[in-house]
Amino acid sequence: MASNKSSVRRADARCEQAQCVLVLQGGGALGAYQGGVYQVLASVHRDPDWVAGVSIGAINAALIAGNPPERRLQRLRAFWEQVSSPMPAGLEAVLSGHLRGAFNGVSAMRGVLFGVPGFFMPRVPGAAWHRRGTPGAISHYDTGPLTRTLERLVDFDRINDGPTRLSVGAVNVRTGNFEYFDSTTHRIDARHVMASGALPPGFPPVEIDGESYWDGGLVSNTPLQYVLDQSTTQRRIVFQVDLFSALGAIPGTLDEVFAREKDIRFSSRTRLNTDRAVERQRLAAAARRVLDKLPPQLRDDPDVRALHSGLRHHAGPMDIVHLIYRSKHYETQSKDYEFSRRSMVEHWNAGVADMTRTLADPRWAQREPDAEGVRVFDIPAATAEQDAQSTA
Repeated sequence: MASNKSSVRRADARCEQAQCVLVLQGGGALGAYQGGVYQVLASVHRDPDWVAGVSIGAINAALIAGNPPERRLQRLRAFWEQVSSPMPAGLEAVLSGHLRGAFNGVSAMRGVLFGVPGFFMPRVPGAAWHRRGTPGAISHYDTGPLTRTLERLVDFDRINDGPTRLSVGAVNVRTGNFEYFDSTTHRIDARHVMASGALPPGFPPVEIDGESYWDGGLVSNTPLQYVLDQSTTQRRIVFQVDLFSALGAIPGTLDEVFAREKDIRFSSRTRLNTDRAVERQRLAAAARRVLDKLPPQLRDDPDVRALHSGLRHHAGPMDIVHLIYRSKHYETQSKDYEFSRRSMVEHWNAGVADMTRTLADPRWAQREPDAEGVRVFDIPAATAEQDAQSTA
């Protein structure tokens, strides 16, 4: 590990002038994976200049942007230890195979019935007993505990005045439109983070400036497209951390159908977005070359000036690094609301392993740092088939 870290530090020392962006997908309990990714990113690469997230990704993003670099990892770990529950004594040694799957199911049901500490708690009495239009009538859980957790672990003054940009995505309940709350354009507080993770019908919408918002994952579970659409001439290094994989096996049981459907629904076509980014960059480069070949008498043509203006606002060169959590063979469709301590630690360690492998891989460590266009690095996916074979 030490040799890998030193080689990565040497390779990434050339990229200090690039803007480092951390993009965090939603995925509930799987979000601990993003904590492990950040642990390696900060220790052997660099702290991000911009963090964008949706749902649990928004919470992790706020914990990062809302703390000084020396405290970020501690606050991330504090959050995940608070919302995860230790297993009863004596079970650690016997949980494997089918027993582990059964335990995960029981753990998930415990969260459904009794809530998650520091996150949400069930409403008693239920929705049918609440007055129409009130939060209790339109949601199963009270997210007041999460508000208090965020206010304790996140310095929102630092988010609004500090050096790290924060963007979180939510959906306007009335219009159905997706909206980003960005620290460069909004004064961010706990409501904006809560809105990004207000997944119905479990959680109530969050009101901000007279409008109500639900979880951004209803429209897009990743803020990648928002990041790609922001114009800059500066090189960007984008670490896209997904919690659901668009690739998977054909299901053989109804339980596997539910799990596969959720993966497809929430993977948010990450690869499609990056493929389109590459194509846009290719077309922009071709357009620049064509404009350079035009005769002088056409340079002042209004259409030519419009093209030049549009190209000036086009995103600059970019490296996109995909890190995608791959489910264990015993995880089912409840994996995003199964908050046991053991699963949390496994998810976190998976993030550490994937990020370490990515940054140490020659395809990344020996890349040309000043290359033009958009390059995509999907290194952990290269071992997905081997991982599947090892757990078959």
